[in-house]
Amino acid sequence: MWLTLYFSLYMSFNCISADSVLRSGTCLLKGHFELNGMYKDGDFILGGLFHVHFFTVFPDLSFRMEPERPYCEKFNMEGFQHAQTMAFAIDEINKNPSLLPNITLGYHLYDNCVMLGMAFRAAMSLSSGTEEFFTDLNCTGPPPVIGIVGDASSTPSIAISSVLGLFRVPIVSHYATCSCLSNRKKYPSFFRTIPSDAFQVRAMVQILRYFEWTWVGLLYSDDDYGIYAAQLFQQEMQLFGYCIAFSEILPNDHNTKDIQRITGVIQASTASVVVVFALSSYLLPLMDEVVLQNMTGRQWIASEAWATSLEYHTPRFLPILGGTLGIAIRRGEIQGLHDFLLQLHPSNDPKNNMLRNFWENMFECSFETGDIKSDGEHLKKVCTEKEDLSNTNTTYTDVSGLRASYNVYKAVYALAHALHDLMQCEEGRGPFSGNKCADMTSLKPWQLVHYLQEVSFTTGFGDHVSFDKNGDALPIYDVLNWQPSSDGSIAVHNVGVVNEGMATGMVLTLDEKAIYWNFEAKKPPRSVCSESCTSGTRRATRKGLPVCCFDCLPCGDGEISNTTDAIECTECPEDFWSNPDKDQCVPKEVEFLSYEEPLGISLTTASLLGACFCVLVMVIFALHRNTPIVRANNSELSFLLLLSLKLCFLCVLLFIGRPELWTCQLRHAVFGISFVLCVSSILVKTMVVIAVFKSSRPEGKGAMKWFGAAQQRCTVLVLTALQVVICAVWLSTASPTPHKNNQYIRSKIVYECAIGSVAGFSLLLGYIGLLAAISFLLAFLARNLPDNFNEAKFITFSMLIFCAVWIAFVPAYVSSPGKYAVAVEIFAILASSFGLLVAIFAPKCYIILLHPERNTKNAIMGREAQKK
Repeated sequence: MWLTLYFSLYMSFNCISADSVLRSGTCLLKGHFELNGMYKDGDFILGGLFHVHFFTVFPDLSFRMEPERPYCEKFNMEGFQHAQTMAFAIDEINKNPSLLPNITLGYHLYDNCVMLGMAFRAAMSLSSGTEEFFTDLNCTGPPPVIGIVGDASSTPSIAISSVLGLFRVPIVSHYATCSCLSNRKKYPSFFRTIPSDAFQVRAMVQILRYFEWTWVGLLYSDDDYGIYAAQLFQQEMQLFGYCIAFSEILPNDHNTKDIQRITGVIQASTASVVVVFALSSYLLPLMDEVVLQNMTGRQWIASEAWATSLEYHTPRFLPILGGTLGIAIRRGEIQGLHDFLLQLHPSNDPKNNMLRNFWENMFECSFETGDIKSDGEHLKKVCTEKEDLSNTNTTYTDVSGLRASYNVYKAVYALAHALHDLMQCEEGRGPFSGNKCADMTSLKPWQLVHYLQEVSFTTGFGDHVSFDKNGDALPIYDVLNWQPSSDGSIAVHNVGVVNEGMATGMVLTLDEKAIYWNFEAKKPPRSVCSESCTSGTRRATRKGLPVCCFDCLPCGDGEISNTTDAIECTECPEDFWSNPDKDQCVPKEVEFLSYEEPLGISLTTASLLGACFCVLVMVIFALHRNTPIVRANNSELSFLLLLSLKLCFLCVLLFIGRPELWTCQLRHAVFGISFVLCVSSILVKTMVVIAVFKSSRPEGKGAMKWFGAAQQRCTVLVLTALQVVICAVWLSTASPTPHKNNQYIRSKIVYECAIGSVAGFSLLLGYIGLLAAISFLLAFLARNLPDNFNEAKFITFSMLIFCAVWIAFVPAYVSSPGKYAVAVEIFAILASSFGLLVAIFAPKCYIILLHPERNTKNAIMGREAQKK
């Protein structure tokens, strides 16, 4: 392609360069190109480049003689309609008294034959002029053309704009969509009335997003249009987290092996949707192979380059391409164009040889002399110029779906409005240096570029035309759907529109009910690598595969996802936990030892039962208060001990139920004071036992005076008061408070009482332990006293139980989680309380109730045994 361009550049500068003959003051044109064209004179000339032929035939280059001129083959009726649309627009402008009054526009229209070399020849001819000679060496007057409409392809537009852009010649393309042409630094004078591929790509991705097609195949042509569009498409897909299942370049040379390999890739892929950016000439060989292999079950997405191509509308393509979705440039209506096309007549002017080519191809005749002309196997008649176009039915006369022609129409009017605005300039208020206006007698192309950038008007069809800072038109597309027609072929239906505004962004509007789906279910297909992850799961990308291929992993405990395809799970707030479905956070279950649960009921029952036993013993002792066994060893201490045990049993109730500030403060204080009262009473009783024993001996008769009733009460009160002081200091400095503990079980909130001060709690327990140890030691030393003082044995046994329980309590309490730690503490309180109650008072109650004969002073003092 670029070799052809270099050859064209050489020919251009060789043929169009002027030979300045200084002696005569005349410039002669050394040569000219043989181009198919149309010409109309005027005050200002607009150039045009169109695809009037499909192919260019270049001669062999032997470099031994001057090469022959290239020529074009296979007439394109649709491309000729585009050229005639430009002629119609200029004719309409010339008849419009409000637009360019007193100015007549002319045109030079050339055929580029869909070849870069021919397009460049035509562009150089337009910019340099085709006059055989000129004598005005000062180059005054307007340029040969003030602007060019075309080229229709991106690659020629890039080449032409790269050269003519240096001279700021305005170029308005009606069909070149490459996003690279939006680069104002490279192409400062390029404009277009068709949206850029950047907009086209975004429009196509909007369709994929609408139907949630995240896994698609990509085919594109090996030219600037296809390569740039594919790059933009991949970037846009990546932006939304969508993936390309495969990406293949359509071969230029239509190589059979490459085409078969591509069809194999499409067949093997799990993607149900295939997006194609290519001209029909690139795609047609592949589609022939797809039809040959009967490859159904694919949803094709067509770019604007082939979405309206008639080559595929035959019945043989219906099973494959039926249901195709594509985007196309906005369809418009041009009033009067159809009549203008039918009024065309050939001309004998060599500059209008394009008209003669059209006439010969339309009516299959020839203007050469002779009755019959041979053309291979066909015989052509002589053209009479009386043939009637109204009797023909071709794409030339079909104006039902004007798209590219409508863009040509808008391009001509854009140049006309820019020239009109330029002429309306008031001297001294112009936009150029020194507030000057453009000089119409020596108009410069760059001056028209300034006005073209600012142009804004509305067509007769109601479409607004303006250009953004990059020279791009306002993006708007029709969404097309290929549906079966009555004759078994394919008919194209408009099913939606894609529009992009500054405020709204890209907006897709679809009539989904009007879309034909070429699938058994008659519904849109699914095209995903992995099905969406539901709520409660998250996506985990598979190693080595695109992001669209993933596994769905359930959220962890305490985490949720309430959207589909969540990338990460969200952790619940501190007081919340995930529900079983892991799709919402619910308040955590609150755990504490309550009165309603079996454990709480059991412990409460045991507590009340123990308190009742204490009351029962107190009643028994009260009823038998005058008996020797009750009066022995200070009955007042026994009642005080029973009272303290009752408090020990009842303090358990403060440990059950939802922790509150007052219960947290009272539970340990009541527990500590009650047990100190209990243990101190036992300690005093033990000391009394020892004192009584010593007083029974001659050397210790004065011992009891230190252990009278007053001294006993005072000792108990002093020992208890010390615990009260410890509790008061603890509660005033670091009081226990309710605490939400999330460390034991993350899914639950364990309500517990934080002890506040470890030192205070340790001192409370340590003091109880100290008194218990002293009591146990004294009772242990007094265990071998005579039988008449045998209460020491019961105290020893009770304190052994007490100490064992609380020694076992420490590791059990530390290792128990949540409410079970409270249960362990309650169990320790109950066990030690029951141990004291049973060990000390059960033997006495046994004698009082079951053996009253032993409840005598002699029996207690052991005299009956001595008598026997």
